[in-house]
Amino acid sequence: MIFEDQTFLPEQNTPIRLDDLLEVRNHFRLFDHMLCTLEKPLSVDMILDMQRQLKRGTSDETRPWMNVGGFKTIGNQIGMINPVKTTSPDRVEAELTALVNQYNSMCSHSFQDLINFHVRFEHIHPFSDGNGRIGRMILFRECLVNGLWPFIILDRNQAFYIRGLREYDNESGYLTDTCLLSQDQYRAVAEQFLTELSSDSE
Repeated sequence: MIFEDQTFLPEQNTPIRLDDLLEVRNHFRLFDHMLCTLEKPLSVDMILDMQRQLKRGTSDETRPWMNVGGFKTIGNQIGMINPVKTTSPDRVEAELTALVNQYNSMCSHSFQDLINFHVRFEHIHPFSDGNGRIGRMILFRECLVNGLWPFIILDRNQAFYIRGLREYDNESGYLTDTCLLSQDQYRAVAEQFLTELSSDSE
């Protein structure tokens, strides 16, 4: 409803934050924009622009310390229980630049290469907010760029995804298996949609 006609009906008068609604709308627009960037190499500027688009119009734009469209100014972490330590603000630009440069220096990228990049990106956690969504948007994009089936992390797989990020250095299989499962689920839905679309056109 938000995407199609700019309306939203909350369940049982549940209050919804305006920022959440704006970010949902922005996420749709960001996805369309991402599709227009597939011919360009991944860059730090592109990643910064993604975060700027995701947070456009939200109250975070009025908070200087959130630094929308720029790097985090305050330390952060992944998760609340057994949190994962992330890169300190003063090291973010250098580490993200090195990560993107190293990634772009590779002649080709396998599925595992994309997962490795994603883990390193999330461990840098370059923004005050939106790191997971931007990281997964990049992952989706790079699957398309490299001719791989893209995927999204469904709510029912979220806990496994977070565990995979946390345990990746000790056991990479948790996250890899979660992403492969998510890829299979996305492919099944996409193939069903294409089959139905083909049937409707006959």
